[in-house]
Amino acid sequence: MNTKMKWMATLKIWVVIYPSITLFLYLFGEPLSALPLYQRTFLLTVSLVPWVTFAGMPLVEVIMNRIQTKNNKSNSR
Repeated sequence: MNTKMKWMATLKIWVVIYPSITLFLYLFGEPLSALPLYQRTFLLTVSLVPWVTFAGMPLVEVIMNRIQTKNNKSNSR
């Protein structure tokens, strides 16, 4: 994997992770604040890792592929 591909993968992951963590903490941050840090971290990761793996990243891939397809079509004209 070359450097450009690694940067693209990093960006895609960040685009999924950042809003997911922000929304999770917005919705559940206050109730979870009573728990110890290790329990909060466990609940955050056990919830968000499957979301990112099975829904978030595939959604980003679909969107990126559609954008790339549109760009390829417009460039070939």
